[in-house]
Amino acid sequence: MKQIHWICCQNCGSKTRDRLREDTILINYPIYCPKCKQETLINARDLQITVIKV
Repeated sequence: MKQIHWICCQNCGSKTRDRLREDTILINYPIYCPKCKQETLINARDLQITVIKV
């Protein structure tokens, strides 16, 4: 079974509504946080998240 992790907001640290599997690759993906109402662009590969724009 593949590992699944919640994507956390880079500003406030709360969980977003998106999850990552270990085989997921995201490029220029917009993450929206319902708690702080911020949108962040990320790249993700092998469960490693890189912030492009806050």
